[in-house]
Amino acid sequence: MRAKRNQLSKANGALFGKLKKAAEEEKKEIQAQIDANMAAVKENDDRLAALQENENKYAAEIYARMLQIPNIIDPSVPIGPDDRANVELARFGEPIVPDFEIPYHTQIMESFEGVDMDAAGRVAGNGFYYLLGDVARLHEAVLAYARDFMIGKGFTFCVPPFMIHGKVVEGVMSQTDMDAMMYKIEGEDLYLIGTSEHSMIGKFIDQIIPEEKLPQTLTSYSPCFRKEKGAHGLEERGVYRIHQFEKQEMIVVCRPEESMDWYEKMWRWSVELFQSMGIPVRQLECCSGDLADLKVKSCDIEAWSPRQKKYFEVCSCSNLGDAQARRLKMRVKGTDGKMYLPHTLNNTVVAPPRMLIAFLENRLTADGSVTIPEVLQPYMGGKTILIPKKSV
Repeated sequence: MRAKRNQLSKANGALFGKLKKAAEEEKKEIQAQIDANMAAVKENDDRLAALQENENKYAAEIYARMLQIPNIIDPSVPIGPDDRANVELARFGEPIVPDFEIPYHTQIMESFEGVDMDAAGRVAGNGFYYLLGDVARLHEAVLAYARDFMIGKGFTFCVPPFMIHGKVVEGVMSQTDMDAMMYKIEGEDLYLIGTSEHSMIGKFIDQIIPEEKLPQTLTSYSPCFRKEKGAHGLEERGVYRIHQFEKQEMIVVCRPEESMDWYEKMWRWSVELFQSMGIPVRQLECCSGDLADLKVKSCDIEAWSPRQKKYFEVCSCSNLGDAQARRLKMRVKGTDGKMYLPHTLNNTVVAPPRMLIAFLENRLTADGSVTIPEVLQPYMGGKTILIPKKSV
């Protein structure tokens, strides 16, 4: 209809030119044709206006539906309905259950006068905490060590924005996760990040990256804010599942053919980091039913909990293929001048609240003290051991 309107308007332009030069007896016929064309244009425009309203509505609906279509998973991903079908691939370090009782993690922290959940509850409600003294210092030591660990792997350290626009949220995460996780700033098009991956990948929105600048390897520090809707059970009290925490993340933007190699490197670095602190871990591959919509392949690194006598998640490594690049309109200009979509990957380097649980349980001794591994001692002022201030 737009093409027809343009055709009629163009025809009228020619007819007006012809009208000026026409003999008197021809003018009436030409004018009649012009009037007929103008009537057709008006009728066309009236119909077009009504259709355009629907066009915009349906285009928005199509886009919203497309955002909910999951990515195509890698053929190696095990098929299953939920996390019960996840597959253990490997264990690293010996999971030990000591011959003494291990208290709940907040009780261990309280023995060092290192946590105050009650005060945090009065100030901000459930899902928050105060860390104090040696426990707070240990928290920062782990983050600093993780930062330097990734810098040593050749990654560029970055502190990103802690708020992002809605179009970035839309580009980096599945819509099913958005409402359950993100806090929106009232009256503004801004969301608090749930992980620095969001703003780090968002850094490349609407950008053309020269191929010679790939891979982009970044390690980022940020606080993270999550709604964490729903009940999660007894073992997720304390500082396990909270509304605010800090994290060191690793991000890779690379050529498609290199993404699976990066995926292997990234999860292995998580294993190396935890092993360097004497914490046993295992790699658990996520099945199809446990993959977020945008992921091609994902695995969790789980740390051993000697108190629970089981493993729990501390890192999540994911290859998202070109899903985020497609949504954010990230492109790479190849050396041949052609454009293509890069692949994006992310992995937790360390998230201290959960990491602290694993650390305190695995480094606890029978007398209640906690040993500091050699790699963390420079970040703890040379301390080799933490001595409890009271019994709990």
